Amino acid sequence: MQKHILVLHGPNLNMLGKREPQIYGKLSLKDIDAALKERASSAGFLLSTFQSNHEGALVDCLQEAFGQVHGILINPAAFTHTSVAIRDALLLHDTPLIEVHISNIHKREAFRSHSYFSDIATGQIVGLGARGYLLALDAMMAILTDKEDLM
Repeated sequence: MQKHILVLHGPNLNMLGKREPQIYGKLSLKDIDAALKERASSAGFLLSTFQSNHEGALVDCLQEAFGQVHGILINPAAFTHTSVAIRDALLLHDTPLIEVHISNIHKREAFRSHSYFSDIATGQIVGLGARGYLLALDAMMAILTDKEDLM
């Protein structure tokens, strides 16, 4: 059975490539999603992506995915610091969870260093730009195939 990974992107990530490129880089979300899908597909995984600027839409997506995904990557963006609702929806899933942030949230404004997800995440990748998504995907695929090797 093909394992399914869900990638969720929070608010304003649809503006990647345009929004503060000195912080978030020049790649668009479409570029990132295409790279993720290509990498997952070549490794035999199914990958779905979803982005919304609306908290409830992200919660709905997580509820609809209940029992249908094997792992979740999430960049909750601004909801990192505010959303108990998304946290609760993530807790529905008994799957590995990796939290991704393009910027290093711990080197920015103090309010950005608090995450409602870090304590429930399997792991967290921050500050490595868009490549953090691919690193998170590689880690998730290794977790889902029980690989402990280093490459």
